[in-house]
Amino acid sequence: MVSLTIGRRPAYAVLVLVPLLAAGCGAGGSPSAAGPTAATSAPAAADPTPDAADQPAPTATPAPGGLAHIFPVRAKKVAYHPTHSAYPGTDIFADCGEPVVAVTDGTIGEVSRRDRYDKRGPQGPYNGGLSVSVIGDDGVRYYGSHLTEIAEGIDPGVRVRAGQQVGTLGRTGNANNVCHLHFGISPPCLGEDGWWIRRGVVWPAKYLDSWRRGGNREPAAEVAAWHRRHGCPEKPPAR
Repeated sequence: MVSLTIGRRPAYAVLVLVPLLAAGCGAGGSPSAAGPTAATSAPAAADPTPDAADQPAPTATPAPGGLAHIFPVRAKKVAYHPTHSAYPGTDIFADCGEPVVAVTDGTIGEVSRRDRYDKRGPQGPYNGGLSVSVIGDDGVRYYGSHLTEIAEGIDPGVRVRAGQQVGTLGRTGNANNVCHLHFGISPPCLGEDGWWIRRGVVWPAKYLDSWRRGGNREPAAEVAAWHRRHGCPEKPPAR
């Protein structure tokens, strides 16, 4: 995979490390509110460059024969942590209502427009609340959950382009009333897997770091290697 760097400052705030326990994304997390009523988010560090918000957003230049990859949240204030509780994934913190976009060109996979999470029920299948996945043309599934809403026309099988809005950031599911996007990377496995694959199988942070800076680091090789080793497991891996 190729990592490109654009020699200018990113358009948004400096990334900060936010404790993952506040988000409640792991299995058995606390319930969310029924729906966001105010824009709340985990605290982000102040941008040391006051003019950063006025600069154009970085755009990724695809490698020869490759696809462009875009950071999944379009917001001026964003924070995320390189690790996640219990399994690979990343929680991206920003204000409720900020646009969530397709990471790359592809086709919509799964869509959940109803928050069916119940803290008294099974911990796992409905943790994501409102969610959507994009099956990239690179063969990777990009999953985002805890959304406030899914964009109109975003349905399974619909084609999307990198940077196209698919929903808005929120706190549905087991988001513990904290506005954030749970972001997971996995092989497609549509119709064969459960939430334990969809939620993420490889660590996203190094890819997010690249896309945030206008680079184009691609996860396809790492995801394909995981898929060759594990296939589409019929039950969650042992912890």
